[in-house]
Amino acid sequence: MAAKSFAHLHVHTVYSLLDGASRLGDLMLRVKELGMSSVAITDHGVMYGIIEFYKMAKQAGIHPVIGCEVYVAQRTRHDKEARVDDDPYHLVLLAENQQGYRNLVRLVSLASIEGFYYKPRVDHELLERYHEGLIAMSACLSGEIPKTVMNAGYDAAKKIAAWYRDVFGRDNFYLELQDNGLDRQRPVNESLIRMSKDLDIPLVATNDCHYIRKSDALAQDVLLAIQTQKSVNDPGRLRFETSEFYLKSPDEMYALFKEVPEALKNS
Repeated sequence: MAAKSFAHLHVHTVYSLLDGASRLGDLMLRVKELGMSSVAITDHGVMYGIIEFYKMAKQAGIHPVIGCEVYVAQRTRHDKEARVDDDPYHLVLLAENQQGYRNLVRLVSLASIEGFYYKPRVDHELLERYHEGLIAMSACLSGEIPKTVMNAGYDAAKKIAAWYRDVFGRDNFYLELQDNGLDRQRPVNESLIRMSKDLDIPLVATNDCHYIRKSDALAQDVLLAIQTQKSVNDPGRLRFETSEFYLKSPDEMYALFKEVPEALKNS
């Protein structure tokens, strides 16, 4: 265990198809190299990487945290209207125990069976039904709470945060802080820290890892170009704005969030 205790709980692997560039064997080696004893898998909307992830983590002496970054429908999972329901929110779910694992499998399955519209989607009703044994985190800037902060203001986002806290429980819902060098993350983080105090919701720091080392950013960028069927030279295509979405060391994470050490310890 590193002197500064930290675990990455928001990690995309190659099973986030054409989005994540982290191979599982390399991921475990890097986690050990950086002195961390746990790591999560939170691929976008799917769980088909978890068996390989679990086996490789155990083999490496790393504690595997099974999770998924699910897509949450803006209305309900049954609404499928063009230009209205094709941009779902993000939410990170982690299995706390066996019941949580079973509920996560059920949610991810129903997201495809009942909620698929461009992407597999759950909704608030499913989250209320299958929340037991799960830890939820508010995700990146595409999460429901951060998006509402940016689009509708603090008070509207605060109501949504209170709903998630009440559904998952005070000990099982976390407001997620990220700092990948994006200007719009700073005011959102300030709102989340304020919200944490107002609603008694704990904070957790993550890095939304899509690749292992900073030098892997180019490889991940090529994957995104393939996914969106664009040339890497297309100036208007989807791309990550910085090369900070990598598996950072505990020291790097503590440097980023030195003002909120509890968010690091909570990981």
